[in-house]
Amino acid sequence: MNHIRNQFPLFTAAPEQFVYLDSAATTQKPIQVIEAITKFYTYQNAPIHRSVYALAEQATCMVEQVRHKIATFIASESSEIIFTKGTTEGINFIASTWGLKHIQQDDEIVLTEMEHHANLLPWQQVSIQTGARLRFIPVTDEGLLNIENLDEIITAKTKLVSIVHTSHALGTVNNLQPIINRARLVGARVLIDAAQAVAYQPINVRDLDCDFLVFSGHKMLGPTGIGVLYISKKVQPQVPPYQYGGGMVYEADYQKASWLTPPACYEAGTLPIAQIIGLGAALDFIQDQIDFSVLKSYLAQLCTQVIEGLKLLSSVKILGPLEQLKQEGHLVSFIVDTIHPHDVGAFLDRYNIAVRTGHYCAQPLAKKLNIDGSIRISLYAYNNSYEIESFLNAMKSLLV
Repeated sequence: MNHIRNQFPLFTAAPEQFVYLDSAATTQKPIQVIEAITKFYTYQNAPIHRSVYALAEQATCMVEQVRHKIATFIASESSEIIFTKGTTEGINFIASTWGLKHIQQDDEIVLTEMEHHANLLPWQQVSIQTGARLRFIPVTDEGLLNIENLDEIITAKTKLVSIVHTSHALGTVNNLQPIINRARLVGARVLIDAAQAVAYQPINVRDLDCDFLVFSGHKMLGPTGIGVLYISKKVQPQVPPYQYGGGMVYEADYQKASWLTPPACYEAGTLPIAQIIGLGAALDFIQDQIDFSVLKSYLAQLCTQVIEGLKLLSSVKILGPLEQLKQEGHLVSFIVDTIHPHDVGAFLDRYNIAVRTGHYCAQPLAKKLNIDGSIRISLYAYNNSYEIESFLNAMKSLLV
């Protein structure tokens, strides 16, 4: 994977080795993404969807080309792709529109116990405002979803099942199909949080049979401030606009207005054009240079190296489904007896090793596991075995 690492300026320009093990929080950016954004602002900057002069038409075409690329990437149609600020806004979008319109008192919303706050708090607010009940698919001690009693959790009262594809806290890749099948059996809608999945494996919304899917550009080598919300065209008639303003109007007068067809009706205001261009460059990079099957095997080997190395340290407890992580994981979380996670993170920083510490915006999960927080290392194609060895050596110097 050295040919990939060499295309990331952060690693090639550093005067000394910087070990970045926090890709689940945000990935680093290849030079192609940086150059695409710079080129747009330098030579191509113009408003989109409104003006008829050549530069504006060019910018509009570039944005719509990215929309088409994303649609192809997840096996959808361009009209089903809505640009957002990120995963969080995408979920809030659906909660505030479809959710408040269709979920009523005594209805039920099903989540899992491993959700990020972004897929918990919006539905808490819907529950508070409507009187609906939140229910949760439990997490086992091993870090897997317990779906043995799925029929008792997803019932005729369930209006929505909103679940994470891959856990940002435990690394668990969830078996979604039985959950989605059960949701369909009772007529519930399905939302998938794919933020921790799209950069690591193929995503096909048709095969998943989901109504909504969300992810963020910055977790897949793209810039911050841009994300994607997929809304199935069969559900779009049930989803009103999230915001109102320029660019989404078909006709307006002083008393009323009507909206354009999707996706325009969902994208009021000026889109983050440069970020969309950057996301398109990131997608090109992934498709041109990363084979998902090779990436899966490579990151699993690194996870195995991490797990086996940490097992040699008696004061370390590794979280999550270890055997699964060794087969298809890209992150490993652990705790150290008697040492707070933040202190471990600060110690590793002395060695220029960047890890994530805390509860990762999943406080309820941390409480369920009876921990204050943990230490997480998360990997991508630019990481290597030497970096893992450096991390393990630093941990040994702390604990041995």
